Amino acid sequence: MQDAKTIAGIRTKYVELLDDLDERGRRRWAAVEARALGRGGVTAVAAATGLSDRTIRTGLKELDDPEPLSADRQRRSGGGRKPQETAQPGLLDALDRLIEPTARGSPTSPLRWTIKSTHRLADELGRQGWRTSATSVRRMLATLGYSLQGNRKTREGEQHPDRDGQFRHISGRVRARQRRGEPAISVDTKKKEVLGNLKNAGKTWRPKGEPTEVKTHDFPDPKLGKAVPYGVYDIGRDEAGVSVGVSHDTAEFAVGAIRRWWHKLGRGRYRKAKRILVTADSGGSNGSRCRLWKAELQKWADETGLIVEVCHYPPGTSKWNKIEHRLFCHITRNWRGTPLETFEVVVESIAATTTRTGLEVHAWLDATDYEKGRNVTDQELADCVIRRHEYHGEWNYELHPRAR
Repeated sequence: MQDAKTIAGIRTKYVELLDDLDERGRRRWAAVEARALGRGGVTAVAAATGLSDRTIRTGLKELDDPEPLSADRQRRSGGGRKPQETAQPGLLDALDRLIEPTARGSPTSPLRWTIKSTHRLADELGRQGWRTSATSVRRMLATLGYSLQGNRKTREGEQHPDRDGQFRHISGRVRARQRRGEPAISVDTKKKEVLGNLKNAGKTWRPKGEPTEVKTHDFPDPKLGKAVPYGVYDIGRDEAGVSVGVSHDTAEFAVGAIRRWWHKLGRGRYRKAKRILVTADSGGSNGSRCRLWKAELQKWADETGLIVEVCHYPPGTSKWNKIEHRLFCHITRNWRGTPLETFEVVVESIAATTTRTGLEVHAWLDATDYEKGRNVTDQELADCVIRRHEYHGEWNYELHPRAR
């Protein structure tokens, strides 16, 4: 047992050195002092400095370690308090489920963003029985790929009053399909890409002073044409199939891409499925008012025997479509700085897209020449077996197979 004079002397030295020591230095200095005192040294140094005896014993182990820490580290990897998402398995999934109905993203950026504050999210998680704080929520949001964003003047007109209600409806329908082990897919057309030895935004690693040489002017070459990627993203499996078209972005092409995904991937993944959910924007080739879209989906429902349920995002909310921030942004990032000279380059670049979370992408070339301006008569539309939901039937409806 050390006397009071010894403890006071240790405290004096510690106070004088405190400003010059980092965490590692304090721990090792305390260990050297404890070892010099001999028996009872750990207790005396702990009383003098206020450090815990566990910290001092850790320092003693480090002094005897044949493989000491590198100079740039304070502690070994894995040291310190475990993150809350590790201590509470399921916390990250709970946070993601809480945000999903209101999450949106950019097709050119892998980051998503949300309209809920971290304090509100932490409070809601607390009501669900999770232990967390706004600071931890902010860190977990970054882990999930969200970021804090400002406003940008890009939207015209007023938002639909039932926008958030439709988000919740879509989220509920997706969960319903997943509970039953049936597919829920997100579909859309990615931006058309002009083919040729043209500049592509972004940078890629190359030998210094040897950038890829491309044409000075980005004039499209009619002989090469444009690539039209249409994506089908499986929400539950984090897997996608992309058909790269060579002609026009029509509803027939869009349903053809879904048909190809089902034939190559979906049918094998969901052998017992009786229904499929398709989430899509309200415009373009898969628009909610497009007659050809409904007629082609009816043909596919007849072919497969599946009930095809469709939920459209409200007008002006395409960035909330999951395919935008779970697939398209990663494709753009994968081929950045690479001239898209041929259809083969586009297909191979899309198929090579991966993420750390395990995204798997398949790509195929669709060489069919789709006709523009195809009309669907009133009788053809009337022959479709369309059952509209009570909630916004113009956005939410089902196509049932016709009797053979």
